[in-house]
Amino acid sequence: MAEYDFLIRRGRYFDGSGSPSFIADVAITDGRIARVSADPLAKASAARVFDAEGKWITPGFIDTHTHYDAELLVSPSLSESVRHGVTTALVGSCSLSMICSDYEDASDIFTRVETVPREKVLPILKEKKCWKTPKQWLAHIDALPLGPNLISFLGHSDLRASVMGLERATDHGITPTESEMQAMEALLEEALQAGFLGLSTMRLKWDKIDGDRAWSRSLPSTYAKWREIARLNQLVRRYGRVHQGAPNAATPLRIFDYVKESLGWWRKPLKTTLISQMDLKGSRYLTNLTKLTSRFTNLLRGDFRWQVLPTPFTVYADGIDVVFFEEFGAGEMALDLKDQVERNALLKDEAYRRDFRKFYGEKLSPRVWQRDLGDATIIDCPDNALVGRNFQQVATDRGIHVVDLFLDLVVAYGNKLRWYTTVANHRPQVLKKLVSDPHAIISFSDAGAHIRNMAFYNLPLRMLKLVKEAIDQEQPVMTLEQAVWRLTGEQAQWLGVDAGSIKEGDRADLVVLAPQGLDQDLESVSWGEMENFGLQRLVNRNPGIVRQVFINGKLAVDDEAVQPELGKKPGFGRFLPADQVQGGQA
Repeated sequence: MAEYDFLIRRGRYFDGSGSPSFIADVAITDGRIARVSADPLAKASAARVFDAEGKWITPGFIDTHTHYDAELLVSPSLSESVRHGVTTALVGSCSLSMICSDYEDASDIFTRVETVPREKVLPILKEKKCWKTPKQWLAHIDALPLGPNLISFLGHSDLRASVMGLERATDHGITPTESEMQAMEALLEEALQAGFLGLSTMRLKWDKIDGDRAWSRSLPSTYAKWREIARLNQLVRRYGRVHQGAPNAATPLRIFDYVKESLGWWRKPLKTTLISQMDLKGSRYLTNLTKLTSRFTNLLRGDFRWQVLPTPFTVYADGIDVVFFEEFGAGEMALDLKDQVERNALLKDEAYRRDFRKFYGEKLSPRVWQRDLGDATIIDCPDNALVGRNFQQVATDRGIHVVDLFLDLVVAYGNKLRWYTTVANHRPQVLKKLVSDPHAIISFSDAGAHIRNMAFYNLPLRMLKLVKEAIDQEQPVMTLEQAVWRLTGEQAQWLGVDAGSIKEGDRADLVVLAPQGLDQDLESVSWGEMENFGLQRLVNRNPGIVRQVFINGKLAVDDEAVQPELGKKPGFGRFLPADQVQGGQA
C-alpha cells in the first residue's frame, strides 16, 4: 500500500507563518500534512501524485467575513468560495446569525440587508430551523456535510430579537429588562463555551428589516444603548474572544466607544475588529481617522483590527435599489416604499425631487457614496443607447439636472436600469498602504450576500495579485510570504482557531495555484447558479489559477473543478471552535 494518500511535488511551499518559501514536496495522509520535504519524494510513495512545478502550495485561505448563514443549510458545499481556495469561512457577521431567534425573525433581519430574496430564505428557515440555542445550532451544523470549515460569531440582532421579540427589540423607547439582559448573557456565554468566536454587533442604521411586522426599521442591534453592548462584551473579554462591530458612518466620532472597550489598562484587552477601513471617494479624511484610531488604541494596550478589502469597492445597482441610498433622507424615503406605483409617484413629485437634489448636492456630511452620478456607468437598460454612458453625460445631452435624469430613468425602467460605481479603494497607492497596515486584517468579502451586487468571492486572489504586481514592478509592499500569512496564519492566530498553517502534523487544508493566472482581470464578474435557490448571482470566475483545493486532506477542487462529493458527503469541513490553534491550546 502507498505510504501517502496524496503527494504534491516540487511546488513553491508557503507554510502560512511568513517564513521564507522554498521548493518542496508535500505529502498528505489521513487528513494531515505527513511530510514536507525539500528533497523529492518518490512518486510511488503516494496513491495519487500532483505535479506542482511552477505553482504555489499555500494553506487554505480564511474568509473572515461572509453571510452564508442561510445558504449553508441547503448548499453546505459553499463552492463559490471553495473554488477560489477558501477552506475556512466565518458566519454570523454584522449581528446577523440565525441561531437564537425564530425562523421568521431570523429571515427578516437578514434578507433585506444582504439582498437575498425573502421568498427564498424564509421557506428554508421554516423547514430547517429546529434549534433555538447555540449548542443546538452546533449539533445541526455537525450533521451537515460542510464544504469548508466553519467558524461563527453570535449576532447581537439575532440575540436581541430572540429574547425581546422583534418589535420590542426595534423600539427606541424600550430597553431590555434585567431578566432579558441575563437571558442574553446566558445565551452568549453558552455560545462562547461552545467555541463561538465572540459577538458581532451593528450600529449602522441604514441596514433595514424585511417582512411586514417591522418593515424598514433598522436592525435590532442599532437600538441597543452602548451600556448593553459593553455589558455583553464583559463576557467576550473574559473568554478572550472577539467583538466584531460596524460603526455608524453618520457619527464617526462614536468610534471611540469601541476604542474604550478594546483598551487593556488594568484588564485584558478586548479583541475588536471593525467594518471597514476604506479609501472612500466621498469621505477621504476618514482614512486618516481610521488609521489614527487603530494606532492610538493599540498603543494604549488595545487589540484592535480594521477589516480591509484589498480591491476597489465596486457596487452594482438595479434602479434605485442600492443600500447606500439609505444614508440620506430622500433615498431612504424611496426605499421604504415596497409598492412600485407608490414609489414611482414619489419619484415624480417635484417637492421630493428638490429634497433629493439638496441631499445629492451636500458634499460635507460623512457619507459612503460620493454622490456623483457622473461617476456611475449604465451597464444595462431597455434603451440600448444609454448603455456604457454615465448619468451625467445623458443628463447633459438632455439639458436637465442629473438627479432628474436618474429619477426619470428609474420611473421609466425600474430595476431594468442597471448601473455600477466604485465608491472606495480606487487609488492604488493608498490601497497598498491599507493592506500593509499591521492594525488591519484582510477581510470583508461579504461572500454569500448581494445576489445582484458584488460579493468578493476571490478576495484572497485579489490580495495576492496586488502584492505580486507590486513586486514585479519593483515597488514591493510586502513579500509574497507575508501576503500568504496575512490571508491565513495571521488571521487564524488572532482569532484563535485551528487553521492557516500547513506544517507537518497540521490539518491538510491547502491550495495549489498557478501564479501566472493572477495576471488576468480579477475584477471581472460573471453570473453563476446559486445552488438550491433557483437564482443566478454575480460571481467571479478566474480560470487558470486555483488548480487543487484540499480540505481536511480530502480533494475538494481538482484541475479547477469542484468535486461532486463536496457538500454531499461528510469528511471535508467541520466547525472549528475558538481557542484552538494548530498544535494545541491557544
